[in-house]
Amino acid sequence: MESQNNVTEFVFLGLWEDKQTELLFCLLFMLSYLAVLMGNFIILLTITCSHLIEQPMYYFLCHLSLMDLSFTSTVVPRLIIDLASEQKNISYSACMTQLFSVHLLAGVEIFILVSMAFDCYVVIVKPLHYMVIMNRQRCNTLIIVVWGLGLWHSIALLLMILSVPFCGPNQINHYMCDVKPLLKLVCKDIHVVNILATVNSGIVLAVVFLVLVASYINIVYNLRTHSSAGQRKALPTCSSHIMVVVLFFVPCIYIYAPPAGSENKDKEISVSYTVISPMLNPVIYSLRNVEMKFAMWKEWSHMAHSELK
Repeated sequence: MESQNNVTEFVFLGLWEDKQTELLFCLLFMLSYLAVLMGNFIILLTITCSHLIEQPMYYFLCHLSLMDLSFTSTVVPRLIIDLASEQKNISYSACMTQLFSVHLLAGVEIFILVSMAFDCYVVIVKPLHYMVIMNRQRCNTLIIVVWGLGLWHSIALLLMILSVPFCGPNQINHYMCDVKPLLKLVCKDIHVVNILATVNSGIVLAVVFLVLVASYINIVYNLRTHSSAGQRKALPTCSSHIMVVVLFFVPCIYIYAPPAGSENKDKEISVSYTVISPMLNPVIYSLRNVEMKFAMWKEWSHMAHSELK
């Protein structure tokens, strides 16, 4: 139990041992974080200040951008500070808080992506019933369910980690508190906990990803019956979503599907979903979406016109 712990703080080993490399990437991650903030803020502002918020897809995209902002903000600011510092210490309670926050927000983001895939499926496969199926009340219900699933996932992982003792060493071979590097520091047999953690994260991710792949195969199959105009309208939106799903799910499955004892490049690969994916998502959704580009142009033109007045 937690009372058996001899560890009151942990030390991150970070991404690199060379200080000059760390300082270089400190600047790169700072620029990337600013890009995440700016890109997702623009998406949020554009959707909430335009008619797009009334459409389910953009309603979910708004929530996705909010999750990207929140998720990145739980990891990257701390990473930037640590890269510029000699000491990379974090208290036990702060580590548990970060673990919970990261998995809560990541879990919510995963199920928002599922909701967006469901929306895409309905608009292609059942277009005549779309407005009935995807009404605002159902969209709100999906968001509540998404948060409930995210809470279930993160609380389960947190309770697993709180139930095991840390007797030392306290060096985490990572740049953030995550379940697999923490389990490597536990001073008792973790066979059962390891299986539960793998099922809770890796297996669930793999199953959800396969369901998403199956749904998009079905969508592509049903697109054959649509007119060329309908295909041109649907394909950019669905292809953008597929790109975002692959960017997020593939590295997550690579990291969380193997058990905690396996040796792979977890901390390097995790940069793809903590920094790169949240930075690219606004670009992917805006560049391939005519409605989004028009709404952005209209909104920023209106703001520029107001400034001139």
